[in-house]
Amino acid sequence: MSERSCDVVVIGAGPAGEVCAGRLSDAGLEVVIVEEHFVGGECSFYGCMPSKALLRPGQVLAEAKRVRGTAETIDGLDVQAVLKRRDEVINHLNDDNQTPWLDAHGVALVRGHGRITGERIVQVGDETLTARRGVVIATGTEAAVPPIPGLREARPWTNRQAVTAGEAPPSLVVIGGGTVGVEMATAYASFGTRVTVIEAGPRVLAREEPFAGEEVCAALAEVGVEIRADTHVTAVERTNGRVSVALDDGTSVSGDEVLVAVGRRILSADLGVEDFGAEPGHPIEVDERLRVPGHDWLYVIGDANGRALLTHMGKYQGRIVADRILGREVALRSDGALSPRVTFTDPQVAAVGHTLASAEEAGIKARAVDVPTGGNAGGTFVGPGAPGTARIVVDEERRIIVGATFTGPEVAEALHAATIAVIGEVSLDDLWHAVPCFPTRSELWLNLLEAYGM
Repeated sequence: MSERSCDVVVIGAGPAGEVCAGRLSDAGLEVVIVEEHFVGGECSFYGCMPSKALLRPGQVLAEAKRVRGTAETIDGLDVQAVLKRRDEVINHLNDDNQTPWLDAHGVALVRGHGRITGERIVQVGDETLTARRGVVIATGTEAAVPPIPGLREARPWTNRQAVTAGEAPPSLVVIGGGTVGVEMATAYASFGTRVTVIEAGPRVLAREEPFAGEEVCAALAEVGVEIRADTHVTAVERTNGRVSVALDDGTSVSGDEVLVAVGRRILSADLGVEDFGAEPGHPIEVDERLRVPGHDWLYVIGDANGRALLTHMGKYQGRIVADRILGREVALRSDGALSPRVTFTDPQVAAVGHTLASAEEAGIKARAVDVPTGGNAGGTFVGPGAPGTARIVVDEERRIIVGATFTGPEVAEALHAATIAVIGEVSLDDLWHAVPCFPTRSELWLNLLEAYGM
């Protein structure tokens, strides 16, 4: 047994934990970060990074096919080259390229499973860590596997297998039409895989504006993806290497693999959180300071608190908690369901703040204004002829934008301007004087304001 004391212990070296630990250490505190798997977390090895490595080539190919001069010379993807590049992005599932960042910021790494055994005490194997200032939980999530008869026995893919597969299967059944489901459907369809998506709800991307899901569905259908909405899976069976998925309408679909993409499960079990009022396996409740109520030394950031299961929001929370531990009074201003978010399909879906429906549910006197994403000079050069919709949701009483959604090719990079407008509560009168450059697609902001009546 060994003992060590430090200022702060961070449990979990994913993006949220890394950012928090680095910021604290840069400010002069002694920080220990605990990680039992990969430094860099789910995002670096099984989530955001490898999935975008799989998606990007298909998006570039689609864009090249839209542009005369390249469309005439383009064939298809070299799938093995795409997978090789993916392997480079995830460093062949080795985190030795991640740990130098911790060293550069003076953060000590302890490998193993961390468990809170007392106030400011974390046990990692035979080592006891005592934190003088606080403990930060940043343990993230894993894929949820619902209790469908036969599903676990069928050895389903989760996001981990989907983004690290060594080859593209001839056919794939995707259970779930959320972000992971439609992104992986997009990627594998671009590889030539026959894909079927099963969604229990009435539409894919249910949290976004209805037009977003409709446009994604139409695009997937064009590349041969079958989408079965309002359909529940009743049983799964793997026989002779193939998977059969039974549906509640009496039909079934089959594939070489089945991907479960129905949500995430909080990794809060076996952390000792039950001693502090939390329920293991569930989101850990925090106050607006991101502290566990009644325990001013215990913080929870990222997916583990369930507020916004997004890498960038976990990193944001990590910065907020670091500042608070350092004695700076800062307040959360961007968090929860209204956080900026992107689905990297083709068309991409980029959104921040309210949809029209959620604004109305929140009691806002809201008005939606829509224009075509490519309906300006910039659209002649980027995404020519591709469908896409840009929407702002305006609070009519305050004359500010409370939500925005963009669909179309390459719209992810357009989102930050909307995020600034929403978080900064910039008035429409001020936005009218923020003149977009010609000929860029950012002129859609001018189009939107003119459509509103400015």
